[in-house]
Amino acid sequence: MSPLRPRASTALVVLATLAVGYTLWVAQDVILPVLLAMFFAMIGNPIIRGLQRVFIPRAIGAMLVLLLGLAGTVALGSQLVEPAAEWARQVPREMRDLAPKLRELTKPVKAANEAAQDFARATDGEDAQPVEVVRTEVNDPYKSLTTTPMMIASVLAVVLLTFFFMVYGQNLQRNALSLLPTRQQKRVTVEILQSIEREVSRYVLTISVINALLGLLLAGIFYLLGVPLAEALLWGTMAMILNFAPYVGPLIGIIIMLMMGFVAFDELWMSLLPAGIYLGLHTLEGQILTPIVLGRQMRLSPLVLILALMLFGWLWGIIGLLLAVPLLVCVKIVLARIEGLEGWATLLE
Repeated sequence: MSPLRPRASTALVVLATLAVGYTLWVAQDVILPVLLAMFFAMIGNPIIRGLQRVFIPRAIGAMLVLLLGLAGTVALGSQLVEPAAEWARQVPREMRDLAPKLRELTKPVKAANEAAQDFARATDGEDAQPVEVVRTEVNDPYKSLTTTPMMIASVLAVVLLTFFFMVYGQNLQRNALSLLPTRQQKRVTVEILQSIEREVSRYVLTISVINALLGLLLAGIFYLLGVPLAEALLWGTMAMILNFAPYVGPLIGIIIMLMMGFVAFDELWMSLLPAGIYLGLHTLEGQILTPIVLGRQMRLSPLVLILALMLFGWLWGIIGLLLAVPLLVCVKIVLARIEGLEGWATLLE
């Protein structure tokens, strides 16, 4: 009779979970470049495999994909810098001009607020004075001198890691598999890793293409409405990036579109039109296009998605919001491939 295996206590599991979460938060300067590089490598791997079929070596294919990606990013960024800076300068002035429009829409709320203030003054007495909170901010003149080199180093680290993951990722997997003791374990693990890499790469590439098409379509519609091309590309790029974070990203996008509409147009219905167009395109993408392209295999529970977005957004900010869904998909695929854990994968659907 074999001895019973010791089981970890609940308190130990909770402490281990808290320790892992604290480590992920503290070590984010090291972890985030690695995760971003893996994310970009997953986007490029299907393209590199296609280039290998036409007898282009993997290293050359990875270099081509990386250079094309960097060139596209630089070209798009150069087009977006000027309209983004112009909007940053215009927003304070336009928000003051926006006050009459918003005043008409917020009259009921203002009336309720004034009634509440009158009730508070009657309760506290006529001589009660409001408490004024004064905030001070100390600007460090040397902060930018230290932040900029660190940001440049992080970008370079992501670029280099992306290239190495594209070229040497398979070799790294083989070297890690050599540590397994038996041939059967190696074979099964190879099959699992290959299927995970293939399915996650397909998912990430498909979602990236869908989001890019969404951004281009939104930019095209705005351009037809009379928005300048550079500014239309700015809003299309914003929609593309925000769409990587389901629910939270589109909600932020609708709020931004509402602000943009009120600033850019005078009529009320035209002010609401950009948000309506964005909402309509996102609904078509989320309810029709993405389910048809990806099917049910990659579907995730909305509740689990929201919890993952909250967790990774709290840990890593905006980058965490962008990486939450790919990480959750990886977890689901791993659970579905491991015997005895299929139920947990079903729970995420």
